[in-house]
Amino acid sequence: MKNYIKHHEWQIIEEGFDPHLNRISESLFSLGNGRMGQRANFEEEYTGDTHQGSYVAGVYYPDKTRVGWWKNGYPEYFAKVLNAPAWIGIHIKIGRVSLDLAKCKVTDFRRVLDMKQGLLHRSFTASLPGGKKLKIDAKRFCSMADGEVGAIRYSVTPVNFSSAATITLSIDADVVNKDSNYDEKFWTEISKESSAGLSLVTAETKKTFFHVATGMTYSITSDGKAVKGKVKASRREQYADNEVTIRLKIGVETVIYKYGVVLSSENHPKPKLAQLAKKKLKDIRTKGYDKLFATHADVWANTWQKCDITIEGDAAAQQGIRFNIFQLMQTYTGADERLNIGPKGFTGEKYGGSTYWDTEAYCLPFYLGTSDPKVARNLLVYRHKHLQKAIENGAKLGFTDGAALYPMVTMNGEECHNEWEITFEEIHRNGAIAYAIFDYIRYTGDEEYLFEFGLEVLIGISRFWAQRVNWSADKQKYVMLGVTGPNEYENNSSNNWYTNMFAVWTLNYTLKAVEQVRKRNTARYDKILAKAKFNEKTELAKWKDIADKMYFPEDKQRGVFLQQDGFLDKELLTVKDLRPQDRPLNQKWSWDRILRSCFIKQADVLQGFYFFEEQFSKDQLKRNFDFYEPMTVHESSLSPCVHVILASKLGYKEKAYEMYLRTSRLDLDDYNNDTEDGCHITSMAGTWMSVVKGFGGMRVNDGKIHLTPYIPDQWKS
Repeated sequence: MKNYIKHHEWQIIEEGFDPHLNRISESLFSLGNGRMGQRANFEEEYTGDTHQGSYVAGVYYPDKTRVGWWKNGYPEYFAKVLNAPAWIGIHIKIGRVSLDLAKCKVTDFRRVLDMKQGLLHRSFTASLPGGKKLKIDAKRFCSMADGEVGAIRYSVTPVNFSSAATITLSIDADVVNKDSNYDEKFWTEISKESSAGLSLVTAETKKTFFHVATGMTYSITSDGKAVKGKVKASRREQYADNEVTIRLKIGVETVIYKYGVVLSSENHPKPKLAQLAKKKLKDIRTKGYDKLFATHADVWANTWQKCDITIEGDAAAQQGIRFNIFQLMQTYTGADERLNIGPKGFTGEKYGGSTYWDTEAYCLPFYLGTSDPKVARNLLVYRHKHLQKAIENGAKLGFTDGAALYPMVTMNGEECHNEWEITFEEIHRNGAIAYAIFDYIRYTGDEEYLFEFGLEVLIGISRFWAQRVNWSADKQKYVMLGVTGPNEYENNSSNNWYTNMFAVWTLNYTLKAVEQVRKRNTARYDKILAKAKFNEKTELAKWKDIADKMYFPEDKQRGVFLQQDGFLDKELLTVKDLRPQDRPLNQKWSWDRILRSCFIKQADVLQGFYFFEEQFSKDQLKRNFDFYEPMTVHESSLSPCVHVILASKLGYKEKAYEMYLRTSRLDLDDYNNDTEDGCHITSMAGTWMSVVKGFGGMRVNDGKIHLTPYIPDQWKS
């Protein structure tokens, strides 16, 4: 756990430069706008430890997996979120010496992310080899008003010298993915051009053939007056720049305004990309930095009016929730139903894919509560559009007759995760998608969604559950074998309680949905039955039989449900029995040791109590919470928020507050020692839920909102 970010209600603040923390800060101070994003890399050259990252929504590469692709049903590729062409470069050279924070003395370093306005502000003094000192002040934003635009105000002030300086403003498409399976570069050049005041590179992704045009223009002022300087326009493979030579005067501020555009063939015709990019560059340069920023800040002001949560008396808690909301809102705007919410958003490329079960289980409630209903509807429509792919995914594993298995990780609906225990066994994701349909309709009252899209998806998922279970002659019950629940510290288990619960719930909900659509919209019902080749009599009877006769492992002596068969064969220890040097387990223990232990990454049973709380008593919740929480290491980013909600219901105020700080400050304080790879964007929606559903006690029952609020003792309001 790190503790170097200063507590502030509206800002993320880093004071002093520690190269060992740089990758973490690059994640925390990232910017995005729903269409493009940028890690908080330095504009100037930096030869120290860094993870360079620019990202374009919807653009990906199918990187062939290293293992398993030759096996039946195994994904052939892992979809990589692409490190895209970089537009932020502003390299400063004084004589032959480059400004490089890895090679000079850095003082007065301060980096601030202003969440209220979506502005990254960085300042420092650099003492170059030879004794020359420079003051740098850099501001940057990715426009929320125009998702294809970014802008930088970068000022240079010589402290103790006057000298000629060379400023190189670049577009660099010669980039690599940190996680490339075969050290392959994923971009090829289509075209490039560079002339005084302009550089532009159009690049194409291999295999998927996305085109991205990345361009820049700029202006320079000194002491408030325009500076032209001597310009040399250069090009090399996948790279273009302007090299501007000017004279710096002691004590006089020189300001470089750099404007970037990123246009994708997802939104524009490929032949017109370069032309449209140049037009947009001309337009935004004419508007200038101040006007661009003003319209961007207005969008943020309007956004915060809709979604802010105000906490009085606890700066750490306030900073945490606003950071989570800020990252969610700059990751996904809901404007494009083709897009979804990747686990790292625009902060890193780890985990790949743009869609996990996190979207339905965690993110949907956030957007329901903070955005126009069409935003959440678009997230569901996204899954409906992938229904045929989900049926094909099921078919690859031997399922038939329209049984749909939605992917664990995907970009286009096709499964692209390559760890077998997750790809084939973590099938609870199907349940989360079914539940999201129910949750959306319950919250919005939009029953038309069920008629138009929802029932088709529910039928496909229910067919999967009906084929995934089997009848146990020994137990005289239906059972489910070879499963991994949300707790990925156990796999290939039998009768995972949470997965069995979701199968039964989905079958029962689909039975009700079938009846509802049949009664309310007969014409649509007939079309769905014909399209799905639905055998109403036999399929409904089978689903009801499974739902009535499913097996659930239980310890009746303790009065708790078991995570899965055999859980009590483990040595039942608690987290307090672990040594500090053993944490986090996933970085210190062998996988074999983790799987044999009782320690829980994310409690499956308690996750089930969160979703299906109306089926259980408070006493049942208490017994299960008291049994499982002491064994839970919360090394899944998705775990703490659920515990806030359940602990709040039980009146465990201190535990709820402890878990709230953990979920809200998971990345800010680097709890799991992995923020350097990017922030945990989807779990941030769980932080919002922990306040609204936990401390606020909000539930939707019978079409009405119910609230049972309380305030943690550490808060004033």
